[in-house]
Amino acid sequence: MSTISRQITLASRPHGEPTLANFATVETALPAPGPDQVLLKIRYLSLDPYMRGRMNDAKSYAAPVPIGGVMEGGTVAEVLASNSERFRPGDIVLSHSGWQSHAIADAKDLRKVDPSLGPISTAVGVLGMPGMTAYTGLLTIGQPKEGETVVVAAATGPVGSAVGQIARIKGARAVGIAGGADKVKALTEEFGFDVALDHRSPTFKEDLKKACPNGIDVYFENVGGHVFDAVLPLLNFFARIPVCGLIAQYNATSLPDGPDRLPLLMRDALTKRLTIRGFIVRDFADQSKAFFTDMSRWIAEGKVKYREDVVEGLDAAPEAFIGLLKGKNFGKLVVKVS
Repeated sequence: MSTISRQITLASRPHGEPTLANFATVETALPAPGPDQVLLKIRYLSLDPYMRGRMNDAKSYAAPVPIGGVMEGGTVAEVLASNSERFRPGDIVLSHSGWQSHAIADAKDLRKVDPSLGPISTAVGVLGMPGMTAYTGLLTIGQPKEGETVVVAAATGPVGSAVGQIARIKGARAVGIAGGADKVKALTEEFGFDVALDHRSPTFKEDLKKACPNGIDVYFENVGGHVFDAVLPLLNFFARIPVCGLIAQYNATSLPDGPDRLPLLMRDALTKRLTIRGFIVRDFADQSKAFFTDMSRWIAEGKVKYREDVVEGLDAAPEAFIGLLKGKNFGKLVVKVS
């Protein structure tokens, strides 16, 4: 008897902001698992900003989702049936099965999740790709030192909140930037940032300058846009900028209006000897063991806290994802599929 998987596919490529019309819901009969394969029931689906780029048919670091293809994404799943010696029914695994209720996966592409470490959803959050992105990007590129100032954009997100807390663990001063009073409040009261700023404030540039009287040594870039415009003049000599994301630009259909800022950026890169490096978390795959050891310990010790924004049901994924690109989520956005 075949297993029916409910799947959300890419119906059309968006122009600008995605809409619900860009997604379709279908049901597909899955084959029985083959040699060294397993049948999975998806428990949690991770929604992340990078997925917007995969909806475009454009050259990037990864292939786009084809029209009619299942939207891709990280998942936490339960093994229902296994033809692999590594996994048994009931095991919880980390997979990359995408937006669907069930999947067939190769055993070599799966990693067991230890439920004793915390909620299994954290395998796609603070103990997964977002947490490792923060850990590797900050420590490898940002290299914060004791007493330095680290500024983080999108600071209540799963990456940004971890960046600020790791910076504090390393003895740096953490300045978080978020949108809205509730998020700003959480940065200091929940996540332990030294200073929290609202990028929607009409005095944001002045507020940032006041919050960084000694300049900025590390700027962890998740956003771009007017936030980076405010940061640039405050960067110190030899400042480091890990470029993780540019969510303010993901839905753009053309370059922003205004003067060409590239000459200013290049001048500062030269005269201040800035390090600006884009990265994808898989660039640092060899650090996964160190990340997991450190992050799991910091969570157990209460040095790193996290927040999840859980939506119920696979059918809620498209609307939740559209909201993610507008900053409507508060914490790591996950879909509770089953």
